[in-house]
Amino acid sequence: MRAALAIARVELTRFLRDKGNLFFVFIFPLMLVFVIGSQFGGGGSAGSVAVTGPSSDLRTAVVEQLADGRIEVTYADHDTMLQQVARGRTDAGLVVDEEAASAYASGEPVTLEIIPSSSSTSMASQQTVRVAIGNLGLRELQLAALEDAGMGSEETAGALEAATSQVPAPTVEVVDVDEISQEFQGLGQFDLGASSALLLFTFLTSLSGSAALIQGRQLGVVGRTLSAPLGTVHVIGGQAIGRWVIAFVQGGYIMLATWLMFGVDWGNLWLSLLLLGIFAAVAAGAAMVLGSVLDNQGAAVGAGVGLGLVLAAIGGGMTPLEIFTDTMRQVAHITPHAWAYDAFAEIQRHQGTLVDILPQLGVLVAMAAAVLALGSWALRRSMARSF
Repeated sequence: MRAALAIARVELTRFLRDKGNLFFVFIFPLMLVFVIGSQFGGGGSAGSVAVTGPSSDLRTAVVEQLADGRIEVTYADHDTMLQQVARGRTDAGLVVDEEAASAYASGEPVTLEIIPSSSSTSMASQQTVRVAIGNLGLRELQLAALEDAGMGSEETAGALEAATSQVPAPTVEVVDVDEISQEFQGLGQFDLGASSALLLFTFLTSLSGSAALIQGRQLGVVGRTLSAPLGTVHVIGGQAIGRWVIAFVQGGYIMLATWLMFGVDWGNLWLSLLLLGIFAAVAAGAAMVLGSVLDNQGAAVGAGVGLGLVLAAIGGGMTPLEIFTDTMRQVAHITPHAWAYDAFAEIQRHQGTLVDILPQLGVLVAMAAAVLALGSWALRRSMARSF
């Protein structure tokens, strides 16, 4: 066992020393998670508005109301605001000029100009702006009513705040009956992209790294290892553990980095690591098969990348399985990615326990046993070609 672990350590060291792996193993996966989360994740603002006009009490009050509605507010001069609206860089432009500010200060009716853009979220942002301005007008009416009732102008604001704090704010509960929306409800902005990237790159890194087995045969590393007082079982075991360690390190790095950088919630950590370990075993066996049946490093890398991308595309490593048709979902489950995807979804979204993911784990264990047995047999045959 000690000899097998030593071989595995050498394989991991060789993998990490290859500078060509650094970008695709440590940087590119996080870039992909960021891009997917930025484009499709939730938790962003409710829209954007560019406000133009001199600083005034009216502008400050309007911006505060917009901030309460989660609208992203930017300040710009009039020409810049028009340019941003025309290019769709903001959902709407709001003009708070001196005339409106003076009318607000004197308690007169105020008219503000909203300039819509052609963006898809422009209508929603315009409505939010109208609601914010309406709330501001309602507040002024309430203050005026308190003054008419005999309260001093200096006391009205405090009294209104005290009264408002005693009244519970109305709430709206939206129940979405769409199954896909319900499935993704509560999912963090980067959670889905992180689990997909983990499945994609764990398998892809293992398959593309199968070229190291071919390189070992060509450089005589396997032959020299066999000439040592080691059995064939130790050599095969060391290679299998080495492939598994590489896959597990890749997946573990993605889990740790996305948790630290993007706050990804992996649910029960121990269950996620157990699932990763079994999935890494499947990837290790597949890498052994690929590295044993091919004799050309370039062909092994090309085949590994191509096969890894195809399996990830079919099995949910690029697109959520929830949007697949029923037929495609059945096809997807010929891949280990789909079973691991289902298990991660259960852990991350539904606080699944070991019992909940036992079916997925059972299938993955069977797949791992099959490909590891096939890879060991193929590697034993390929070692005869190293002499």
